[in-house]
Amino acid sequence: MMLQRILRWTIGLPIVIVVVSFAIANHQPITISFDPFSKDAPFASMEMPLWILFFCGVFFGLIAGWIACWFAQSKWRRSAKDARRELARAQEETSQLRRENIPPPESFL
Repeated sequence: MMLQRILRWTIGLPIVIVVVSFAIANHQPITISFDPFSKDAPFASMEMPLWILFFCGVFFGLIAGWIACWFAQSKWRRSAKDARRELARAQEETSQLRRENIPPPESFL
């Protein structure tokens, strides 16, 4: 537990320092253009600080990665759901056999 905390601070603190330094150094506005044909008078453009663009890219990348992982793991969630359903069915069958007091088959003895 203590080692994890030390590693978290050892790795996290330099990352935080770099990110905050990047945001402070890049606070002047830049023009973001979505028009590849007109450089002088773009159809769709906006001005924002570079660090906002950077953090928006990181945020959307995290969301896209989360969605991709969620879809990639759907087969495991489906498998776990089927296993839970099969376990519930087996437990119900076991409790029914106990209520009926039927001895187990010879293969289990």
